[in-house]
Amino acid sequence: MRKTATIKKNIHLIISLTIVVPFAFVYGLNPESILPNYFDFEVNNVDLKHFFRAIMGLYLAIATSWVFGIIKPSFWKSATIINLIFMFGLAFGRIVSLAFDGIPSQILIRAIALELILGFFALYQLRKYGKDQTLQYQ
Repeated sequence: MRKTATIKKNIHLIISLTIVVPFAFVYGLNPESILPNYFDFEVNNVDLKHFFRAIMGLYLAIATSWVFGIIKPSFWKSATIINLIFMFGLAFGRIVSLAFDGIPSQILIRAIALELILGFFALYQLRKYGKDQTLQYQ
């Protein structure tokens, strides 16, 4: 029961990790080879490689906070707030781009939907478990 309750409490962080970590590596490991397969552009200079590797580092740093939130219950609330801000921040940027730049590819439309779902799910989890001390364990 305790393990099931812990998994339910952390599921938004676990889902986010399984999505964000692979995308971090898609963006940063070998952007000149991987990204043209998904998007209609080439990564053909050092500045773009630096940009995408910085995004990889940012995604991995944020994901690390989620790992701490899963492993150490005292960090759960902070990790959940970071998750909420991260997901809504990505969605906000994409929505601004929709307004100014037009409709992107289907993969990015799906990304907006997924980021909004995960942002609202984090908000739900925060409201549901944010004050619950019974699931705190050492």
